[in-house]
Amino acid sequence: MQAYDALVIGAGPAGSSTATYLARAGARVLLVDKARFPRDKPCGGGLTGRALKRIPVDPSPVVERDVDRFELRLRYGPRFARTHDEPLIRMTQRRQLDAFLADHAAAAGADLRDGVHVEAVEIDDSGVTARIGGDGVRADVLVGADGANGLVARRIGVGETIVRGVALEGNVPLERLRVASVERTAVIELAVVPGGYGWVFPVGDGTVNIGVGLLSTFRDFKSVNTTHLLDSYARMVADRWEIDPDQPTCKPTSGRIPMGGSVGPNKGPTYLVVGDAAGSVNPFNGEGIDYAYETGRLAADTIHEALVSGDPLVLSAYPRQVQAEYGQYFKVARLFARIIGHPTLMRELTRVGMHSRTLMEWVLRIMANLLRPDEVGPAEAAYRAAAALARFAPDA
Repeated sequence: MQAYDALVIGAGPAGSSTATYLARAGARVLLVDKARFPRDKPCGGGLTGRALKRIPVDPSPVVERDVDRFELRLRYGPRFARTHDEPLIRMTQRRQLDAFLADHAAAAGADLRDGVHVEAVEIDDSGVTARIGGDGVRADVLVGADGANGLVARRIGVGETIVRGVALEGNVPLERLRVASVERTAVIELAVVPGGYGWVFPVGDGTVNIGVGLLSTFRDFKSVNTTHLLDSYARMVADRWEIDPDQPTCKPTSGRIPMGGSVGPNKGPTYLVVGDAAGSVNPFNGEGIDYAYETGRLAADTIHEALVSGDPLVLSAYPRQVQAEYGQYFKVARLFARIIGHPTLMRELTRVGMHSRTLMEWVLRIMANLLRPDEVGPAEAAYRAAAALARFAPDA
């Protein structure tokens, strides 16, 4: 039986980051994924400034386009935009990015095995035993990085606590938009999806990613009116961008998004969960890639300390660290998600539009992660944006 310090299941951004940090610290790491890389993954593909500060490697080799302008639009009408001298978002494709990160984990010393299935996992108080691609494996710590619906989540039973958002997205050729400025602009469409928003991001391969998402949280995916969401997507594609939504390239894919740290437990005697498996998606804007890197780093630091000290109880620090980092911010962000789903508010927001630049500025900056390091903390900033919105709908 092969022995490792850590077994990381899932080689997306969270799993590869965890494996990279652990391997750099000298740990014996096995990183596995059932997919063969490179593989496609539905995602807008944007790396914000926050993500670029947390990613364990320089992603420049897989960046295809830089976005230096952000535009917030209300019901396809009033708009507010900011342009920066430096890129606000670096656009890539998950097909390239994830393979790049996994390769760097291997280069750091992790044993990377893609295209293999984890056939069995048994967790006990001293470690984890698994059968992977027919091989027996024993590790001191298991890291679940295979999503909120993955094998690890099912094995440890986190499903009852998960609160989800949902997104629909498709890619269309850039030239069909007939709007040259979109080539370097990320567009957020508010008041077009009750309880959510729409977006248009230039991907970098001559296409743009168009999508709609629900931030309003729910536990039962079946309760969502997917027909309504599809209608919102088709209306945005047709009304705003004048593209036939029935074209094959516009056919959207859907995904469920575990929101705001709702997954629990995120730690056991010999396991931790990171990224989507930990529900670490920002309920303010539905962004998860930043938090995949961050939870990966937190988990790796905690595991390394436990391995060095020989005390598995050190792992109990991980939930407290996650709570300290995101707890208040995600709490306020969930408030924002409820506010933008309030019909009275959205009518008032559309009416006020550009007359309240302070309101638009706060919403845009939080949605785009544009806060400077010397400004208020993310929780306070989110609260200010939510409070500015709430003033226009006192009964929200």
